[in-house]
Amino acid sequence: MPAFDVILIACILYATFLFAVAFAAERLAARGRARWLRGGAVYTLSLSIYCTAWTFYGAVGYAARSGLEFVTIYLGPTLVLIGWWGLLRKLVRVGRAQRITSVADLISSRFGKSNLLGGLVTLLAVFATTPYIALQLQSVTLSFAVFAAEDGMAPELDALGFWVAAGLAVFAVLFGTRRLDANERHDGIVAAIATEAIVKLVAFIAVGVFVVFIVAGGPTQTFAAIDASPIAAWELRPGRWAGLTFLAAAAFICLPRMFQVLVVENSDERHLAIASWAFPLYLFAMSAFTVPIAAVGLARLPADSNPDLYVLSLPLAENQDGLALLAFLGGFSSATSMVIVAAIALATMISNHVVMPIWLRSGPSGAFVSGDVRNVALSARRISIVGILGLGYLYFRLSGGGEALASIGLISFAGIAQVLPAMIGGLFWRGATRVGAAAGLTLGLAIWVWTLFLPSFAGGLPEIVMTEGPFGAGWLRPEALFGIAGIDPILHTLCWSLLLNTGALVLLSLVTFPSPIERLQGAAMVNVFRTGPGARGWQPTHVEAEDLLVMAQRILGPAEAQAVFRAEAMRQGKLGYLPNPSQEFLERLERELAGSVGGATAHAMLGQMTGGGAVSVEELMRVADETAQIMEYSARLETQSRELARTAAQLREANEKLTRLSVQKDAFLGQISHELRTPMTSIRSFSEILRDGGMGDADRARFAGVIHDEALRLTRLLDDLLDLSVLESGQVSLRMAEEQLGAILDRAIQACDGGGPVRIERRGALDTVLVTDGDRLAQVFINLVMNCRKYALVAEPHLRITARRDGEMVEIDFVDNGPGIPTGEQEMMFEKFARGGDSRAAGGAGLGLAICREIMTRLGGTISYLPGQGGAAFRLRVPRALGHLRAAE
Repeated sequence: MPAFDVILIACILYATFLFAVAFAAERLAARGRARWLRGGAVYTLSLSIYCTAWTFYGAVGYAARSGLEFVTIYLGPTLVLIGWWGLLRKLVRVGRAQRITSVADLISSRFGKSNLLGGLVTLLAVFATTPYIALQLQSVTLSFAVFAAEDGMAPELDALGFWVAAGLAVFAVLFGTRRLDANERHDGIVAAIATEAIVKLVAFIAVGVFVVFIVAGGPTQTFAAIDASPIAAWELRPGRWAGLTFLAAAAFICLPRMFQVLVVENSDERHLAIASWAFPLYLFAMSAFTVPIAAVGLARLPADSNPDLYVLSLPLAENQDGLALLAFLGGFSSATSMVIVAAIALATMISNHVVMPIWLRSGPSGAFVSGDVRNVALSARRISIVGILGLGYLYFRLSGGGEALASIGLISFAGIAQVLPAMIGGLFWRGATRVGAAAGLTLGLAIWVWTLFLPSFAGGLPEIVMTEGPFGAGWLRPEALFGIAGIDPILHTLCWSLLLNTGALVLLSLVTFPSPIERLQGAAMVNVFRTGPGARGWQPTHVEAEDLLVMAQRILGPAEAQAVFRAEAMRQGKLGYLPNPSQEFLERLERELAGSVGGATAHAMLGQMTGGGAVSVEELMRVADETAQIMEYSARLETQSRELARTAAQLREANEKLTRLSVQKDAFLGQISHELRTPMTSIRSFSEILRDGGMGDADRARFAGVIHDEALRLTRLLDDLLDLSVLESGQVSLRMAEEQLGAILDRAIQACDGGGPVRIERRGALDTVLVTDGDRLAQVFINLVMNCRKYALVAEPHLRITARRDGEMVEIDFVDNGPGIPTGEQEMMFEKFARGGDSRAAGGAGLGLAICREIMTRLGGTISYLPGQGGAAFRLRVPRALGHLRAAE
């Protein structure tokens, strides 16, 4: 048999292989070359995370102990995929429309963006998933122990469990918290899960084929072994069979890890159609050899052998070291994939519904406080992953690690099923209220903890409480609640918890009235196939676009936030990064933020920025069951109104811009007259003095120098005017050549005398080779550096130049630490006559940025101002190898 050291090495090599798969998948996805990662096949394989160590190891043990009852664990998901198609499709559609990040986010968003409900579901999910994580740790440690025992070793199971938990935490942190937005697919994790799905399927089938055709001697002998085993004497108990099937179906939808892969990681609704037939086939393949392995194990292995480990024990008993190693890796895959995704899903819920709401309320400024929300959320998720794995390990220690795997799994299933009434009620009943959902969840959680979760611990409840009830109240005994005894513990808990959960939801929803935001969200989710993406009603009159951009950058990161704002500005027909903060934009921004910090927190943060949202009469009419004709007419009027408002706003902006241009043109003409007259006057006066003679050589040289300097000043002004005229007419001739970006930048800085008093910091992709006109691009760089020297009026001016590749383009940011450009002047700064700040102090005729814009246009790129960066910030976008297209025009 393989030595214990060999198993450890194989485990480490396999984990390294998964790291490599995850890294490669993320790199391919970042380059846009991994569309197959978001295809139907990978999506279906990712659902195999349902098949954990419970199904790989525990299903065989379950069959050996309880006969065909193990089939219920596979039958539940199959019925969901085939029979609950409407629910799954609605879940995926709602998840896409509302930017849902977790099952807690779904419940929270449905019931008025309630952080209370989100936190309650998070608490329930952590409690319910902890036993399941302990189950995976137990399965891995027991499989290690099998090899250690065969190798004459007696490893400490607790220590093994600790190191397994630590390794899984590292993997989950590395690949589950690289980005903040949970709606950005975890391509690395999904690729690793799909790989593990294939490994565990191949491993289980290989063991099954070996047992049937080698150990048993063929199908006929295998059926004989089954008939002779206790499995053949199994009797169907319809109540337990139906209850466990329902439990498995509910868990398939409500488990955080399943919701993550089923809804959050779904990139195309059509993949559900593939999964509806492909995943049941996968489950059938994973279960086909369960009974043969269990029957042959009962017949050939010692009576004290653990049935949960027959998949390992049979190959080892037959001295099939390679097959035993493959089986071990299959079980390891089953356990690790579940733990990783469950930890990521739970960490997202804790971050969005516990940590972020507390952070939001921790100071009076809320969303305006300094600091990076992105880092707060990522740190919270990383710490949460470690804490979740720690809780699983603690449960493993306290429970003694001796329970059958199936028993532990059913405890988790019964706990997470408490989410189902609120989920179904919220998606299909508009009358469901937050009060009803909260009461139902609280009752269900309390009953599950009292009747099933606490009794699962060794000494979790005192013996006297178990036998006589608390304070002698026998009707509250955990196994005989309300005096009804003799029922299977799982069914006992399932019936009472779901009955009271659903009853509280319905009763309190009937006697309470939902808030306007609840009704709006209810209408949006219940009618998701007919209505828009969500509730509306933001009043954008008290918020500036630049303030929203600053907040969004703290949550999404600079690049992502700027992309969202620029896209909206283009949609509104505006240039730059500051769209009008319209109601539609605020709704869209809320959904973007919800993907990072959850719907409830995003709603609260925007509420702080805007001073709260109000619901308009049109929306209340929409919520209030108006006829289809009125709704259609209202929608048409609303669309026309928005178009008219947008057109009017654009006309006002155009008129204001023309007015400002007219004023600046007059100022420019006055300034240009001054700029021309001053040097001409000096030249004429000193020329007359030189003509008259009668002076010494020193005076003659001094006067000639003045004439020379003034002539140069006049020449520069005329050159700028001519340069701008040539650029605007399109008659410029570009000299395209390959040149390194860093070299062009060096040349520009040297032309500015090293940047003068400005400290210049350069970083990023400066080694990028461009096909461009280096001299023209350097001219733009010079202008931006000189602008920093003129306008960054601080004690220690600092200019940060950052270059980054973006596909076939290169982005170059020039950001200084000066006072920046006032919002009112940002729109005009690239016009011909515009100058910011004190023009007389700065000097020049206001042509520099206009020339820069024309040069960038001719080079196939753009220049724009980046608001919300502290100082003045400009972004250049230059094509890497497309500039020759301009040269050919």
